[in-house]
Amino acid sequence: MIGIVLAALLWGTTGTAASLLPASVSPLATGAATMCVGGLLLALTAPRQAAAVLRGGGASWRWIVPGALAVVAYPLAFYSSMSLAGVAVGNVVSLGTAPLFAALLERLLDPAARRRRLDRRWAASAGAAVAGVALLAAFGHGGSTDAGSPGSVEASAAATSATSGPGSTFLAGVALGLLAGLAYATYTYTAGRLLDLGHSSRGSMAAQFGVGAVVLLPVLLLTGAPIVQTGSSVGVHLYLALGPMFVAYLLFGAGLRTVSSSRATTVTLLEPVVATLLAVLVVGERLAPPGWLGLALVLAGVAAVVTSRPTSRPTRPTPPTTRPPEPDAPRRAVGSDA
Repeated sequence: MIGIVLAALLWGTTGTAASLLPASVSPLATGAATMCVGGLLLALTAPRQAAAVLRGGGASWRWIVPGALAVVAYPLAFYSSMSLAGVAVGNVVSLGTAPLFAALLERLLDPAARRRRLDRRWAASAGAAVAGVALLAAFGHGGSTDAGSPGSVEASAAATSATSGPGSTFLAGVALGLLAGLAYATYTYTAGRLLDLGHSSRGSMAAQFGVGAVVLLPVLLLTGAPIVQTGSSVGVHLYLALGPMFVAYLLFGAGLRTVSSSRATTVTLLEPVVATLLAVLVVGERLAPPGWLGLALVLAGVAAVVTSRPTSRPTRPTPPTTRPPEPDAPRRAVGSDA
């Protein structure tokens, strides 16, 4: 669980870091660059584990393909959502809807023998957190308080569109946030299914992100030229690729060993909390009183999930193509088979 919490804290810095970029760098370029670099690093630092997943046959590729496609969609939608709807709203919509999508995927795709009823405490805490997300999305922007802060021009423009009512730009940002939430829940779920096939957590994440990074390379080649025009732009992208992308997903993959995807995505609602606070303190966005109430609800919901005891899940029968795990043995930790 601690790995998922630390990953969420790192992810919460992405919007503020992206606000420091010049207007010439598109969100598509930022999303493609961070995922390409971070995804390839994940694959290169765990080559044997990733190769084992990729050689897993149809049972593995059944989850690798949708997971990799979700990896491609997530950064493009996420950074575009923040560009159109603002740092706070883009974050809370993207991450706030992920637990609902994750729970839906578990209910629809888990085998009947493995499927479990949603825990009442999880449902209540997730409901509180999602209610908080709704308040943050509705009142996450009140404009920019510091016109001289880094990235304030872009943030102010996004804030203006977000507070001008349900305009097309704002609605497009919210829609992209929903797509990002679905993509995030999808590759979280598929990573869990790869773990259940007997693969390591590090290999499961590396395989999905490595394939996704290769698919994103053409997007980076088409849009990435402005990234290398200034040293500050290169520095920001290196931070985004190495911190919130590479290190955070290693931590997240480790956490998925013992935490279900719906539970994990609920805990990562800490990300929009951190992103909102940084948007207010650093970028200069304002948060109305109902938005602060939403922030408190998200924190309360996440705290309830973190402190609750997970319910046991029925185990999935191991296919004959994979080595059966030892009875009642925990999934291997990140790097345990290095």
